[in-house]
Amino acid sequence: MHTHSTASDGTLSPAELVRAASRAGLDVLAITDHDTTAGWEPAVRALPPGLRLIRGAELSCRWSGTDPAVPLHLLAYLFDPHHPELVAELARVRAAREERGERIVALLRADGIDVSWPDILAGAGGGTVGRPHIAQSLIRAGLVGSTGEAFGPDWLGERYRLPKEDIDVFRAVRLVRAAGGVPVFAHPRATRRGRVVPDELIADLAAAGLAGLEADHEDHSPAEQAHVRALAAELGLLVTGSSDFHGTHKTVRLGAFTTGVEAYERIVDAGVTEVASG
Repeated sequence: MHTHSTASDGTLSPAELVRAASRAGLDVLAITDHDTTAGWEPAVRALPPGLRLIRGAELSCRWSGTDPAVPLHLLAYLFDPHHPELVAELARVRAAREERGERIVALLRADGIDVSWPDILAGAGGGTVGRPHIAQSLIRAGLVGSTGEAFGPDWLGERYRLPKEDIDVFRAVRLVRAAGGVPVFAHPRATRRGRVVPDELIADLAAAGLAGLEADHEDHSPAEQAHVRALAAELGLLVTGSSDFHGTHKTVRLGAFTTGVEAYERIVDAGVTEVASG
């Protein structure tokens, strides 16, 4: 219920992604590229027999209730990809993400680090440009040995990190609902990624239309998974589990974490876009 293709920062094309999901023995896959629906059509065209595709996106959001604002991600499932307000907001975020990437490269180059913005754009292959594409450029240049090192404090994690112009999370929830979609908070307690938001905010988001929480995720410890499940039960939210698969950018495998049938059916019942079947 949470995977990425080359339409954003994954290493498999949408067609390769659905074929890999079929080989992994999955019967349902969600494609949730960052702030884009560009992978939907090629993924549907390549669907293997027996695989169902949930079309979605992972929205780059922020909560401004503290200073600095806390970045967070919202998974949006089965929404209308032509909803005018949501389309405009996703386009704005993609443009801001690309502008930020170019500014990060300028900072690197100012310090004598030989990376090329045209090379990074080429590596993105027309997908939504993000820091993982810059990380791959650093790896190709022999400056770091892995994506993890590239996201460390000496590189993109702190020294060369710039803020993004993300969507206010309450606005994002409202937009997804207005577009007929189902909003689920991605990895809400992943403290290893950095700051997390308080449970009180999640309760406020539930009142605003949030449908679920992603509990089972590689960046959640067992205690964090249990915390998310308990909070979801308290708030009446559905619970998902997901690999957050990016291909070679991460070591997690497809199907490492899965979503229960009941939660899947609730998402399908609530969404405006039909599930695609191979």
